[in-house]
Amino acid sequence: MRIQIILSQGRFVNITLPPVPHIAAQAFGERFYTIREIAKAWHLSEDAVRRLFKNEPGVLVFGTATKGSKRRYTTMRIPESVLQRVYRQYAIYYNVTTK
Repeated sequence: MRIQIILSQGRFVNITLPPVPHIAAQAFGERFYTIREIAKAWHLSEDAVRRLFKNEPGVLVFGTATKGSKRRYTTMRIPESVLQRVYRQYAIYYNVTTK
């Protein structure tokens, strides 16, 4: 991953980092999932998965700051603990409401 840190007076520094899941797995001992991986496993669209995890605490969101009317691009990584918590919430809701 390549990031740009903006310093004062229009100066900036470019930094290249290893992929996020690799760093996270080593640092925290927890697997991080991509939106695509979850969508495929749960048979949902990627947009539906993004909406499910958009405001969940613990989800890592990386984005680029843009000015004006440009589209903002973001990348999400979902820790396994958050994935399990959300799954349990929806599994309980589904089981209760369908009986």
